[in-house]
Order: sequence, then structure tokens, then C-alpha cells
Amino acid sequence: MGRVRTKDGKISTKKNSQLVLRLDKDERDEFVQLCKELDTSAAREIRRFIRGFMKEHAEG
Repeated sequence: MGRVRTKDGKISTKKNSQLVLRLDKDERDEFVQLCKELDTSAAREIRRFIRGFMKEHAEG
């Protein structure tokens, strides 16, 4: 993930790629609602899953 320094000197991660997937509408709606109830976003939770999956399966 690219890191960019903002005008105020903070480091920000620049997300510049998308992953498109298809899933059942009811499943998607339930997931999004649960994320709202947990005060998070669906995108954040999917990114967290991907990072954990990659870490778990990393060689070395």
C-alpha cells in the first residue's frame, strides 16, 4: 500500500486499487448492517480480513 505525506505532515495510506466481488444481496445487506452496528465499515473489515489472511499464509 502506498504511503503519502499530507500537507499537514501526516502520513496517509493511498488506496489505488479495487477488488470487485459478487455476493448474495441479503448476505451483503446483513454484513453492512452488522458493520454499522459495530461502528465500522464493510470496506475496513474486508481489508482487515485480507491483511490477516495474507499474514497467516505468508511464507517464512
